[in-house]
Amino acid sequence: MNRDKAQVRQVLDAVKAAGRASLTAPEGERVCNAYGIAVPQEGVAASAAEAHQLAAAIGFPVVMKIVSPDILHKTEAGGVLVGVKNADDAAKGFDTIVANAKKHKADAQILGVQVQQMLRGGQEVIVGAVTDDSFGKLVAFGLGGVLVEVLKDITFRLAPATTEDALSMLDGIQAAEMLKGVRGSEPVDREALAKLIVGVSELVSDFPEIAEMDLNPVFASKDGAIAADVRIVVDFAARKPRYRPAEADVLSAMKRIMQPKAVAVIGASAEDGKIGNSVMKNLINGGYKGNIYPIHPKAGEILGYKAFKSVKDVPGEIDTAVFAIPGEFVAGALAECGEKKVAGAVLIPSGFAEVGQHAMQEEIVAVGRKYNVRLMGPNIYGFYYTPANLCATFCTAYDVKGSVALSSQSGGIGMAIIGYSRSAKMGVSAIVGLGNKSDIDEDDLLIFFEQDPNTKVIAQHCEDLKDGRAFAEVARRVSKKKPVIVLKAGRTPAGAKAARSHTGALAGNDKIYEDVFKQVGVIRARSLRDLLDFARAVPMLPTPKGENVVIITGAGGSGVLLADACVDNKLSLMPMPDDLDKAFRKFIPPFGAAGNPVDITGGQPPQTYKNAVLLGLQDERIHALILGYWHTIITPPMTFARIIVEAHDEMRAKGIEKPMVASLAGDVEVEEAAQYLYEHGIPAYAYSTEIPVAVLGAKYQWARGAGLL
Repeated sequence: MNRDKAQVRQVLDAVKAAGRASLTAPEGERVCNAYGIAVPQEGVAASAAEAHQLAAAIGFPVVMKIVSPDILHKTEAGGVLVGVKNADDAAKGFDTIVANAKKHKADAQILGVQVQQMLRGGQEVIVGAVTDDSFGKLVAFGLGGVLVEVLKDITFRLAPATTEDALSMLDGIQAAEMLKGVRGSEPVDREALAKLIVGVSELVSDFPEIAEMDLNPVFASKDGAIAADVRIVVDFAARKPRYRPAEADVLSAMKRIMQPKAVAVIGASAEDGKIGNSVMKNLINGGYKGNIYPIHPKAGEILGYKAFKSVKDVPGEIDTAVFAIPGEFVAGALAECGEKKVAGAVLIPSGFAEVGQHAMQEEIVAVGRKYNVRLMGPNIYGFYYTPANLCATFCTAYDVKGSVALSSQSGGIGMAIIGYSRSAKMGVSAIVGLGNKSDIDEDDLLIFFEQDPNTKVIAQHCEDLKDGRAFAEVARRVSKKKPVIVLKAGRTPAGAKAARSHTGALAGNDKIYEDVFKQVGVIRARSLRDLLDFARAVPMLPTPKGENVVIITGAGGSGVLLADACVDNKLSLMPMPDDLDKAFRKFIPPFGAAGNPVDITGGQPPQTYKNAVLLGLQDERIHALILGYWHTIITPPMTFARIIVEAHDEMRAKGIEKPMVASLAGDVEVEEAAQYLYEHGIPAYAYSTEIPVAVLGAKYQWARGAGLL
């Protein structure tokens, strides 16, 4: 699509030369025209006579608005008249608007009054753009009027947005049905709205000095979408570009850090209770086969390993250095690591930015960049990489190998991850602490785990993303190959500088994270338990081949709750075809319920459960199964578990695999049954109808985002 960038540049240069922070309405119209953003016919009158003439030429009714760089919110200044019906009223309206504006702000520069074609009919929506500190330019969409102001019913995407992104925004608001036509109204022209959204997103991407933009209202109808009012805020201050190493360099360094041939422990100790002692023991007891070099100013050997006063004294190459010394000594030791060409420093020490010591943290960052040493932390527990038997941490050694890579920004959350993983016997490829994220952050880990053959799913806890744009760009690519699950802490809106546009005021921090994660295919966990359950179960479930989900339950009450959970997790309960309904009815007593959920009732023997599950697995129209078990004497918990595993294994032997999860209700014996099912490839949960469905929903979310459905 043709974009007249020269026209926009001319307007912005004039605004900058005038020292203004916003565009006038006519300037906004010129900018919109340059990017194919539809606006009404309009003109600017410098006198009442010109207003009379312009209004007559445009045709009635018209809208009249003050044009002043000093009055951004025109309605508040009495600077807007709507529904002007004839030329005489237009002339009078000119005088009224100017008088109101002078009363509102006596020294306001008044450039005239805009006379504009009045739009009629259609749905009022808002399209805008904001600049976020972490994600950069974002485009926004929501319904206009009360809905967007009161309900904050708005959605965001990274700019520039594709047409597909824009169309998804139309469905991404709570009131999406209103755009499709309700109570006899006609649906809006979705393509025209999407085109307008894309135009705005490209405009703000091409011209970073456009800080905020509002098209409010936009009148959307079956015939198109036209912006009735344009508000553009600019910021010409140069932004310092974020430090972002080349991906090839990131991967090279991360490979050396995560898969080192040699590790130095700076602050190694032979004394029990010291962090440097715990790190040494974990490296040794964890089974690490590379070289271990204790660094200590006085010791000759530590735990049987020759000690060195400095990393510079070590004869061989060092890939990773684990720091277990007080914070004030880190910078000096880090410089020595730089001279030794160590790839990465694992900074366990605290006392940096987390306690207000920003200068100390900035100092170590400067040293790291000077010598090209990547920094993990500070203020972390270290990390594990199980394929290398590497426990570079003061926590207890971890040896249950698997395909899940986890990371946390918080040490406390990291401890929970380690504990859950051990308790649930969840095999991991890595557990990484990121702490203050002075350097290495989530996208660096994504770059490494993307190519790591030992990792199938990546689960990350974060409190913020220091460079959300970089994370999103990498996550968009990685999530197509491997599920990326994120628990974003701090879901309340962050305190931000006062926004000067409606869109800016509505840009709640968490809503941006929510929508960007969705845009780039990231699975969002709502709780720590979600993060851990998703990480454990998602790689276990086969990828579904379609959206049809069927619930098979032995208890009607469980079936209702499971159905509710399906709605909450955006899963589609399959409408039951007549022939399949008849087939299931063979296993259901007369008082049971057919349809979906399939309620076989609790009085049925084990074989009924098995036959119903076999039918669900064999029918190609069904793509996933949710099982609801009710503890009975006829089918005890372990009997149920074994019969379901039999059905699962019989079908798998025939090449039939579908995602299947189970909810078990009953006495404590259901815990053993759930564990048995899990160990045999069926994620199962005692006492919960919500968790198994959420796990299945996460798998579906990934499959959709990766384009596999």
